[in-house]
Amino acid sequence: MKNPLPNTLYHSRLKPRRPDIRGDYFRDQTAIIHSSPFRRLKHKTQVFFSPKNDHICTRIEHVLHVSTIATTLCKGLGLDVELAQAIALGHDLGHAPFGHIGELVLNQLSRSIGGFIHEVHGLRVVDKITRNGHGLNLTYAVRDGIVSHCGEHFQKSIAPQKKEKTLESISARQTAPLTYEGCAVRVADKVAYLGRDIEDAITAGMIRSRDVPDVIRKSLGNTNGEIIDTLVMDVIRTSAGTDAVSFSDEKYDLICQLKKFNYKRIYNHEQIKKSDKSVRSLIEVLYGHLLMGYQNLEYDYHAYKNSDYQVDRDFGKFISNRTGFYQKERYPERCVVDFVAGMTDIYALESANELLFPRPVDRR
Repeated sequence: MKNPLPNTLYHSRLKPRRPDIRGDYFRDQTAIIHSSPFRRLKHKTQVFFSPKNDHICTRIEHVLHVSTIATTLCKGLGLDVELAQAIALGHDLGHAPFGHIGELVLNQLSRSIGGFIHEVHGLRVVDKITRNGHGLNLTYAVRDGIVSHCGEHFQKSIAPQKKEKTLESISARQTAPLTYEGCAVRVADKVAYLGRDIEDAITAGMIRSRDVPDVIRKSLGNTNGEIIDTLVMDVIRTSAGTDAVSFSDEKYDLICQLKKFNYKRIYNHEQIKKSDKSVRSLIEVLYGHLLMGYQNLEYDYHAYKNSDYQVDRDFGKFISNRTGFYQKERYPERCVVDFVAGMTDIYALESANELLFPRPVDRR
């Protein structure tokens, strides 16, 4: 498998950097791992909000699972492991708190300024928001993999696009990656969460292992590890010697059945719906409060600093570190979306609690 575009493009950066011993893609990995958005993934929901249960998958664990699966795929197909690992480690940096319901609500609230899609926002995070507005200056190939990873759309087969893209102009989940490594990450993303979500649902008491259809357990496996091994080896066997990263017809059909089961019994479970309702209200409160504050104060940092609410003080500091590009934005109020999307679940809960419930009066 040979990527369609020149390596000079894949290795290019927004700002030139002198090469060092690490190589371009491993250098990107270290930049991502040391970034604040990456560290915050450990307190962001994958599917189940459960900060006190160490056995429930968080967003950072999911990212690491994707990285190891993509690595195996690349080793089996003769692709660049370091590139795939960098894309995988950075692919969910744009996720909002509380998983997909957080993204859905934030998208609905911000439609007047273009909405919110975590893949698109992920590019914004690494290019503009991180490091107080300086960004991580990643390579073009890694940036493309992040904005093009599209975790929601299931495909039997995917191959790289062959025409260079202006990454900053992407506004929807409409493009395939420009590298086979990006395609491998896109496949690994699906493999990583289908089986793990079943394990987490069993841990949470939502389903029992025997609820999973027999044909899936017999053909894919009884555990997350067995499902991953079965699907990874299927992709390697099916893709070898071809020009695409693909599942076999049989395994793709089983994946579709497994996805259907997960949606019916897990993602639409009454317990999840109840949690989603609470999350919706919480994010609406945070977004509404911060937007009103921004519309009233804009760049009056002294006023933010003297607010009674910690979330206002934090928001003011966040904007002040990035004033330059927010003042140049078409929609400068996008700073509210950026700030809310960057919240961890716990910080969002604490901030909403501060806004909704008055502090008790101290005894004197």
